Amino acid sequence: MTIANEYEQSGYPNQQLLVDAQWVKDNSSNRDIVVLDTRTQGYESGHIPGAISLPVKVVKDAERSAFAAPEIIQRELQKRGVSGDTTIIVYDDGAGVFATRIFYVLEYFGLKDRVKLLHGGYTAWLAAGNAVSTQAAEVTEGRIHLAAQDQLVVTKESIQKGVDNAVLLDARSALEYTGADQRTNRKGGHIKGAVHKEWKDALGPAEGNGVVHFKDYTTLKQEFETLGVRPGHTIIPYCQSNQRGAHTYFILRLMGYPDIRPYEGSWDEWGNDEHTECVR
Repeated sequence: MTIANEYEQSGYPNQQLLVDAQWVKDNSSNRDIVVLDTRTQGYESGHIPGAISLPVKVVKDAERSAFAAPEIIQRELQKRGVSGDTTIIVYDDGAGVFATRIFYVLEYFGLKDRVKLLHGGYTAWLAAGNAVSTQAAEVTEGRIHLAAQDQLVVTKESIQKGVDNAVLLDARSALEYTGADQRTNRKGGHIKGAVHKEWKDALGPAEGNGVVHFKDYTTLKQEFETLGVRPGHTIIPYCQSNQRGAHTYFILRLMGYPDIRPYEGSWDEWGNDEHTECVR
């Protein structure tokens, strides 16, 4: 069974957000497609031929709990050949949070439905027996204009005031949620009223070749709805720095949830602010 058929059986409402290794291979000569390797290491030792490195740290502000400035992200995308009509494919190792973080940030900056994820990531590419490259891809600089979509994010202040019909969804580990693992934060615990579902709970078990895929739609739907996370709500995922929260954003997008607004500041901000309420 091919992964395309598995998508059909899995029934994700937005299954067009996923591509498989064969699709990437078949479209490798399409100049309207840019493949971004979002891993933080390993690009030089082997990557999908033609893929361009975009480390996830590029899209994060180095000084505060926020996105990098739009002009920085725009410049970095243009350097990687992204233009107004480009379809962007993102990948990491397949069981991590880097590709989904880039996915979310690009959607936030106005590229909704223009970004797709390689399901299973680089591990799936290797498992399919495809060639790899150690040479940096040649790039013709693109031209694109980004526009922030403020409806795709919430702030600390908006959470404190209250967001109508919202469910706060903590995507960290159970120990972080309870406060048993405070990490280096000033305070531990979770935001009052938040439900817990660790980001990696959306992943199925690794196959014999090491490839990890998402759980099927029916399973995910049941798991989220058991927690009270339903499509009729505004869903607010968060974690420590909104990498794991962004993974949950992608899963809910894949499932067709219409209103997902991650808390970009996440626990980096909330857990280190003297004026926030934390529950253990």
